[in-house]
Amino acid sequence: MKNRREFLYGLGTSLGSIALSSMLASESGADEKPNPLAPRKGHLPAKAKNCIFLMMEGGPSHVDTFDPKPALNKLHLKEFTRSGKQKSAMESGKRYYVQSPFKFNKHGESGADMADNWQHLSTVADELCFYRGCQVDSVNHPTAMYQMNCGNRFGGDPGIGAWVTYGLGTENQDLPGYIVLPDVSYPQGGAPNWSNGYLPAFYQGTPLRPKGSPILDLSPPRGITRERQRMNLDLLSKFNRHHADQNPQHQELAARLESYELAYRMQTEVPNAIDLSDESEKTLAMYGVGNDATDSFGRKCLLARKMVEKGVRFVQLFNGSWDSHDYIERAHGNLVRGVDQPIAALIKDLKSRGLLDSTLIVWCGEFGRTPDNGVRGGIAYGRDHNPNAMTIWMAGGGCNAGHTIGATDEIGMTAIEDVHHVRDFHVTLLKLLGLDDNKLTFYHAGRFKQLSQFGGKVINSLIA
Repeated sequence: MKNRREFLYGLGTSLGSIALSSMLASESGADEKPNPLAPRKGHLPAKAKNCIFLMMEGGPSHVDTFDPKPALNKLHLKEFTRSGKQKSAMESGKRYYVQSPFKFNKHGESGADMADNWQHLSTVADELCFYRGCQVDSVNHPTAMYQMNCGNRFGGDPGIGAWVTYGLGTENQDLPGYIVLPDVSYPQGGAPNWSNGYLPAFYQGTPLRPKGSPILDLSPPRGITRERQRMNLDLLSKFNRHHADQNPQHQELAARLESYELAYRMQTEVPNAIDLSDESEKTLAMYGVGNDATDSFGRKCLLARKMVEKGVRFVQLFNGSWDSHDYIERAHGNLVRGVDQPIAALIKDLKSRGLLDSTLIVWCGEFGRTPDNGVRGGIAYGRDHNPNAMTIWMAGGGCNAGHTIGATDEIGMTAIEDVHHVRDFHVTLLKLLGLDDNKLTFYHAGRFKQLSQFGGKVINSLIA
């Protein structure tokens, strides 16, 4: 049975539950600090102050996006066997090699490889650092999502954004430090992908609803003015402070007072932070807002830029349906069309505002995909899950822009150069933000825990 705190917090992502995080943080031990989300210096010098994490849920195919494999052209529809013997899979009905339906070109001075349907991202190729050496442990979506987002395949651990806000706090005390922009349907694994885990509840991700009010109960009830709210809060504060003075041993009472004040402040700050009406028509068009294919993700990318401008420490965007077992040309083609322009606009917009150097952008899925697949209808070419090879790219924030690090074998089945487990990538991400994974720990269940689980190695080649 859930305990009292879990029950209260599980009531939903309403304004009250978000503000309640303040109280729960105090009850969890965060009362030792004057403000658990106050801005703090990291352990290490770093350019990156904020992070925008672009999570392509479902597993984008590296060999159809950023890691060309011309060898597959000669192997197309030949049977995939461990012995290396090949015959027509159309005859055998077994697994077969699949060539990419996309052509590849090199872009920028760096000569970055991109499939030709990345028409917009290719214009900022030299801002990107591609990493082809990452590996994970799971081929199942929920467990792989947990590992990529939380460092642990089995859920229950803090998300990356929770660790970052725990280590650095946030620069805007009127907004959550960790904001999540999900699709209408949550990703596989659900909300635990942005959980605070065993960290104090104040560090959990706050999801903004894609439809309707972004946060439930954000607006006061009809007929209740801001002035009336202020009067009610002042009266409640008077009674609560008197009660707190009589019970100084209950330190959580002060946190309850602050939770009410935070909710009040958020009612003013959140609507301004998510309002796109102050953006120019040129900016909206640049992000693809108003275009059927790009409107949804374009709005998310533009909101991410606004959040970073307002001092939110970590913003995570989810884009789903990359699980292309069939018809990969159509599926990946539509998905790339939906995110290509918005992501390129985000990079250009941040750079024009002088924010790219201080904002680390990460693009990834939970794993890559195989160079082969089973026959599905004869011509429905797709790919299966592949934990041994994937492409991650970064931009801004002190990453090694204009370089491609690591490599996979000639068919894209496994990483063979600069090979690292995802825990090493997490450690590197933290370092780019000025945090040392071995120092960013929290005592829980009898030991000090960390994002990497038991330590990792920084991938120095990813850092400029």
